[in-house]
Amino acid sequence: MREFVFALEYEPGTNPVADVLADNPDASVRSLSCHVTPESLWRVDHATGSPAVLEDLEEAYRDATYFADCLVKDDCGAECEVQVLDRSNDTLVVYTYWDRTPVCTSIPHLALEYLGEGLLFETYREGQRYRWRIVLSSDASVHTFFDALGDEVGECTGMEMIRLTEVDPERARPDPDGALPESQQAALRAAVEHGYYETPREIELSDLATELDVPRSTLSYRLRRAEAALATTFVDADASIEALAPEI
Repeated sequence: MREFVFALEYEPGTNPVADVLADNPDASVRSLSCHVTPESLWRVDHATGSPAVLEDLEEAYRDATYFADCLVKDDCGAECEVQVLDRSNDTLVVYTYWDRTPVCTSIPHLALEYLGEGLLFETYREGQRYRWRIVLSSDASVHTFFDALGDEVGECTGMEMIRLTEVDPERARPDPDGALPESQQAALRAAVEHGYYETPREIELSDLATELDVPRSTLSYRLRRAEAALATTFVDADASIEALAPEI
């Protein structure tokens, strides 16, 4: 098995969800599941951000011109079902489903056509950037798929091939680029470098915000989100080790 990781970069005004994320750098969307058949596509996405941003994201998902992952620029004639599965102050879980029309296509549909069945999809969105990770068989024609994708997205969307590697469970570890949004990574890195986490602290939050030229409230939010994500990852990993302990 191999994993193929690539990213799309949307131009402003070409994707409602990407436009909301671009205007709100502290928000992000990751997939919880994504499934495709030749006739349909359905997925569940997990979005995080402020309550106001989540409202804008929900509205973008319900936009009449938006079909999750559809690459057709004009009206494809599909009917899309959007259902909110969970909503809190900082979390939105959205289910989307659409039946494919003769002109519809998407990244999962192209992958099904060129890479075969049995694929696993994982996505992460921040700003206008939309990153995909596909786990596929070792003999699948990745370059043919990527060329076909380039033909579909045209000039309004940039493309970047990030990596194509064998899936190695001995080497597997959380992807730091995918674990935290880039804005939170930058905030956390700066906090460490400037001694924010030292005892006693070498810099206060307001001074660090001035150094980074961001509002204090924005920096505080980014650090809190990053700390929460890292703490959750630590606890989950510890729980996994405990579960394996009887077998060691």
